[in-house]
Amino acid sequence: MYEKIVLVTRKTRLDELVERFNTRAQAKFYIEHGGGDFSAYVLEYETYQDSLETVRRNIEIGLKIQVMDRSMVPTYLFSKQDLIVTLGQDGLVANTAKYVAGQPIVAVNPDPERFDGILLPFSPAHLGKTLERVLNGKETIGTITMAQALLKDGQRLVAFNDLFIGTKNHVSARYRVGFEDKRENQSSSGIIVSTGAGSTGWLSSIFNETAGILSFLGGPAIVPLRMAWDEQRLLFVVREPFISRHSEAGIVAGSILPKAPLTVESQMPSGGVIFSDGVEADHLDFNSGAIAGIGIAPERANLVVG
Repeated sequence: MYEKIVLVTRKTRLDELVERFNTRAQAKFYIEHGGGDFSAYVLEYETYQDSLETVRRNIEIGLKIQVMDRSMVPTYLFSKQDLIVTLGQDGLVANTAKYVAGQPIVAVNPDPERFDGILLPFSPAHLGKTLERVLNGKETIGTITMAQALLKDGQRLVAFNDLFIGTKNHVSARYRVGFEDKRENQSSSGIIVSTGAGSTGWLSSIFNETAGILSFLGGPAIVPLRMAWDEQRLLFVVREPFISRHSEAGIVAGSILPKAPLTVESQMPSGGVIFSDGVEADHLDFNSGAIAGIGIAPERANLVVG
């Protein structure tokens, strides 16, 4: 069934610092000169390298092997004979799943003491047994609903965790939003649209903020909303909506269902964007006149969970 294992890796913070400052010594000087702890970067790097070495040994099971950095994933042509293994934090799974055409992903947590690993059920040491189950067809697959933004001109962006609709910078986003039978102009910090998998990510921070404000005001406690990975709905939340003569805040949250999409029309002359899963470089321009339909994507992501 599978002919090749594609191992997707990511650079550590130390790798990125060395790229920025050319040498480890210069990176060390920069961090310590600012009062930071450079040893934390080194420990993270060494832990990742140890995990990578273990993973490389465990994927030697007689199949072809392709190793790539996550920056190469959007341009790589995946096939039905590829078995995907990711080694990195949860965001690496999200950044990979959008491009693998539904191929199963085996997500490995390289550093359990550092990463929560909600999407990372496997350790480097046990990867071999996991791959054996997959090759024998005995694995358990978790199906994950994804989101999409579809522009009127046919451009489309898929999200594993969440979509952001707003501006490139911190100025207010202006747009006209339509949901169910309501329409209104808004000015806000943007709209977050979350999948079930993403409900423990960016969306949870919005619930944390709301809970803190309610606590400050003496209001009731709230429990962050959690959705199942395969739930056929998305949740949208408008960040910091501003009420003025030209903007309203009557549509601030809601569930996007298969027959109840969200429509957003840009009123931003420039700087408007839609990006997914925190990757700003991979975005759709969303300027005045552009209209986006936000809904459930037709494809699904498949994550090996057992």
